[in-house]
Amino acid sequence: MTFEKKNEIVIMDFSGIYRQERFHEGTHAHWVEVQGLPGSNCYCDEEAMEFLRRKIEKLPVQGIHFIDSGNYHYMSRIWLEKIQEPFRLLLFDNHTDMQPPAFGGILSCGGWADASLRELPLLREVVLTGPSEEDFLQVERKCRERVRFFGKEALRESGGKGLDAFLQEIPLDLPIYLSIDKDVLCKEDAFTAWSQGDMKLDVLVSCLEKLLDRLKAEDQVLLGVDICGECDPGAGEGYEKNDRANAALLTLPFQERFMPVQGGQENKKYEE
Repeated sequence: MTFEKKNEIVIMDFSGIYRQERFHEGTHAHWVEVQGLPGSNCYCDEEAMEFLRRKIEKLPVQGIHFIDSGNYHYMSRIWLEKIQEPFRLLLFDNHTDMQPPAFGGILSCGGWADASLRELPLLREVVLTGPSEEDFLQVERKCRERVRFFGKEALRESGGKGLDAFLQEIPLDLPIYLSIDKDVLCKEDAFTAWSQGDMKLDVLVSCLEKLLDRLKAEDQVLLGVDICGECDPGAGEGYEKNDRANAALLTLPFQERFMPVQGGQENKKYEE
């Protein structure tokens, strides 16, 4: 698989796993080195959050951000706070990531989507695809009221056609930020550190292709993309599945729908 040099991606290196993968070869990759950061594994304390904010301060939200394993999915919350207009979050995940805050409200990989809805007034709605209906019903009612949901059971019953129909019904009155945790994929197509879903990679790619076509037809923008769901560095050859999945996702024309970067320092293109 080859990539065009115009592809600009951000790789947040929490664990070192991306050094074993090859999907980023031939891309214009900006590596954000954060290995060994205290207070960052699964939970992100205030000191770690401020450190991470500084690390991505000059990077635009417009882009494709690889954020390591699902332990660090809370990085989506930190990227989202850069958005300066009303928007909708499209989330693919085998888990809701909407657990109510614990431990004094510390940001976590299991509660970042809930925190985003509570704390980011510009986030108007979450479109959630992947978890079981039982897990979704555990989400607080106030939070559920702001979520469009397509669950694991619906995917099993209707397959890719049902998911495609669901995504085609998403209103495009607002720009979209896309977050993908590869644990939504079946074990044949990904190997992650968390329990996994049933979705096939080709189904995910096909549905995203159609969504991007619709964004183009309706002249709507994609604000940014983040991708997580890597395995542990010591997990053997399982990373090869993730490498293939990352490469497949990078073939999608996300960048064609990004808004041109403008404005102050926060929204300037990064330079190597």
